[in-house]
Amino acid sequence: MRTTLPPLAVIGAGFSGTMAALHLSRLMPERPVLLCEKSGAFARGLAYATGCSDHLLNVRATNMSAFPDQPDHFSRWLEACPLDGVAWTRSTPAGLFAARGLYGRYLTDLLLTALSEPGPAPRLMLENDEVVDLVPAEDGFELTLAAGRRRRVAGAILACGNLRAPRGSRSRYTVDPWNDAPLDDLRPDLPLLIIGTGLTMVDAVAALRQRGFAGMILAVSRRGLLPQVHAATAPWPAPEIPAAARRSLLTLLRVLRDETRRAAAAGVDWRSVIDALRGASIGLWRGLPLAEQRRFLRHVRAFWDVHRHRMAPPAAEIIGRELAGGGLRVMRARVVAVEDVAGHARVSLRERGAAAPRIVEVQRIIDASGVGRVADTDDLLLRRLMGRGLIRPDALGLGLAVADDLAVLDQRGEAGRSLWTLGPLLRGTLWECTAVPDIRTQAEELARTVALRLQDAAADTARETA
Repeated sequence: MRTTLPPLAVIGAGFSGTMAALHLSRLMPERPVLLCEKSGAFARGLAYATGCSDHLLNVRATNMSAFPDQPDHFSRWLEACPLDGVAWTRSTPAGLFAARGLYGRYLTDLLLTALSEPGPAPRLMLENDEVVDLVPAEDGFELTLAAGRRRRVAGAILACGNLRAPRGSRSRYTVDPWNDAPLDDLRPDLPLLIIGTGLTMVDAVAALRQRGFAGMILAVSRRGLLPQVHAATAPWPAPEIPAAARRSLLTLLRVLRDETRRAAAAGVDWRSVIDALRGASIGLWRGLPLAEQRRFLRHVRAFWDVHRHRMAPPAAEIIGRELAGGGLRVMRARVVAVEDVAGHARVSLRERGAAAPRIVEVQRIIDASGVGRVADTDDLLLRRLMGRGLIRPDALGLGLAVADDLAVLDQRGEAGRSLWTLGPLLRGTLWECTAVPDIRTQAEELARTVALRLQDAAADTARETA
């Protein structure tokens, strides 16, 4: 018999939302799961929808299983992959790295398998439209889609992924790093500017060269730091962190420096020490006082990011060749002003230590400056939920304030509604919440929490109406 229970909505079908939906569809066979995605790229999101074979995952394939209890799941999928898929992998002394587009195929396969599972009623339903509002209703929400349709849902999981940062440059020549269309008519005689020198810049350079752009590329950031490179590592035990270091950022950094020196004396690379922190990093972050977390964001974040989120060796080789050949120049600078002129933009850059700005003429500006904060977001759904008092930013403004079970807190600090989140929207609460090894565990645990909550609520309703 077809279920009459309203569905649970999962808003966003990148890795976070897709995995939460897959777990929920298995845990709640009596209630459908509505997976909503505005882009049409279900299970891929921005990260895994790329068609550039040089856009590599920055985590080894051996640690990219979608399921925490099946660590070799992705590796086994790769082994069964046809030859055209194998061509999208790179074997290095540091391990095997797969192209992000290939990982998108893996996630798509998982979703298609779930959609084809037999049963008396569909357990997983796809909605290819943007969710623009959630209005509280009896026993859930009324969900509104951009096309105007409305659906009653029992609850919702906000899996919006990385939010877009506010655009710093208002030039008509500024383009999104994931939108190839504005890069079709590039000229080789005029430079292109990339704002940001992190992993998105690395991807942008690889894509530009694969598309045949032969001109100069300028990349700028305040510190001019490039991501470090993955290398072969040896096991290293998780460091012992004394209580004093858990309350002081400066003391914690000293402990980690001492640990890397001990590792080096034993012939072990610093990367092993950083990797050994993975299991403890969330606890360390949450244990730091708010003032220390703010100090980290101001003074340490950029240095931590380039050591924690590293380039795959083939990506580093591309950047190395470009730097050595002069095709890429990395500058420690910030954009002061942008003026649009006929056919290009005139950008004023203030380099570190320079007395006066430097003017550069560029044909495009790729904004790779990083992800946005919830407190500053222009996302329509999140702005409406904040305006209605149903959600609030965390204390740092990075993501959403949540309870321990990832239920979203409202403006009064309460988690009374069936509204949860996971993934990058937990950045302020957990810090380490953007990589697959972190999110896959979140998705499984949150699915159990949500399924139990909705099953208990349905049982209470049944008793009241009996």
